[in-house]
Amino acid sequence: MLSPEINRLLTEVSPGTGMGNALRRYWLPALLSSEVAEPDGAPVRVRMLGEDLVAFRDTTGVVGLVDSKCPHRRAPMFFGRNEECGIRCVYHGWKFDAAGNCVDLPSEPPDSIFKTKVNILAYPTWEGGGIVWAYLGPRAELPPFPAYEWLRAPDTHVRSSKTLEHANYLQALEGGIDTAHSSFVHNNDLGNASRLKSQNTHPQLEVEQTGYGFRYAGIRTLGHDQKYVRAYQFFLPAMQMRAAFIDGQGEPRKTQTLRGHIWVPVDDEWTMVYNWVCGADGDNPISDELWEKHEKAAGRGADDFIPGSYRLKRNLDNDFLIDREMQRTRTYTGITGLNTQDFAVQEGMGAVCDRSQEHLGTSDRAIIVARRMLREAVDDVAEGRRPLGVETDELRLVRPAEAILDGPLPWQEAMKDLLSAQW
Repeated sequence: MLSPEINRLLTEVSPGTGMGNALRRYWLPALLSSEVAEPDGAPVRVRMLGEDLVAFRDTTGVVGLVDSKCPHRRAPMFFGRNEECGIRCVYHGWKFDAAGNCVDLPSEPPDSIFKTKVNILAYPTWEGGGIVWAYLGPRAELPPFPAYEWLRAPDTHVRSSKTLEHANYLQALEGGIDTAHSSFVHNNDLGNASRLKSQNTHPQLEVEQTGYGFRYAGIRTLGHDQKYVRAYQFFLPAMQMRAAFIDGQGEPRKTQTLRGHIWVPVDDEWTMVYNWVCGADGDNPISDELWEKHEKAAGRGADDFIPGSYRLKRNLDNDFLIDREMQRTRTYTGITGLNTQDFAVQEGMGAVCDRSQEHLGTSDRAIIVARRMLREAVDDVAEGRRPLGVETDELRLVRPAEAILDGPLPWQEAMKDLLSAQW
């Protein structure tokens, strides 16, 4: 359990808070590239880390991310005109480029130098994996662009989406790195005793700290000297990477896709969850059909969202449309969609979970380590150090993996090649 003071430290993300300052030292997803697909297209509202911003793609294709209010009279920039390499406030015509510089000030005399003294808050952006990433921290501490393996794969092999969750980012993150829960909340075939995660519902967890966060394995003993190992990667501050494998025809199981989530705080009570899938090698592109099947299974199909939003139709307001007969006879939860099942338990904890009332067990080791490392990141920033994972080549070299292992060889050695990046 955590004290209320430490819980607040880890969950409050607004400017000036300890965790807010730490999170701002990393590149974080701000929106999907598809949301600002066209140069000079409509601006888009963005809220992250408790800040209200506006994104736009300028004439040259650069994505700007600026304050939602004009620095003149605080008029809303969302209504602005995106034209000729800048966004222009419709109130008095003040115009700013993607870097935040004032480039036109038509309400002032032509010879005025006032525009050289005015700018709008703007944050650096970078695009990769179908996502616009942003850095909201001090410019002097600007880190290298993210170098995760899935961001190096060709566009044909990567897809991404996002979902809005009414829960603090930490309980969403903790749900993602909890490997034991998949034996229960994601059991969608109650009568199937051969399901790997049902054969052993109490995995042994091993967690190893790295230069980017940690890697951890859920080890399920299956009998006959066999072990089912799910080896994950956790990248600070808030990304999990896992693998999915398939049965080959008479061949050992091999990784088909890499998958993951990035949990970006909207504010203290809401989280934007970025979901991505990457083909593990050149033989596994992510087709439209495969992507649609994946999203539908997760509960994120095109018809699963409230129109015009990233909020699921199944949500806490309607008890996630739980089907008690389905729960009694077919699935553990009676809730449709893997992602929706996660949201049900995470949102059901309350917008900010009270961790002073919890009791952790041996299957919570990854959660305990993640909390400790996030606290260390807060301390590092407060004491003038770069937090872990901001700048390391180590994160380029790794990937997650799943395998069924025979014999006594440690998983780290038996899965060494599977855990090495290929892209």
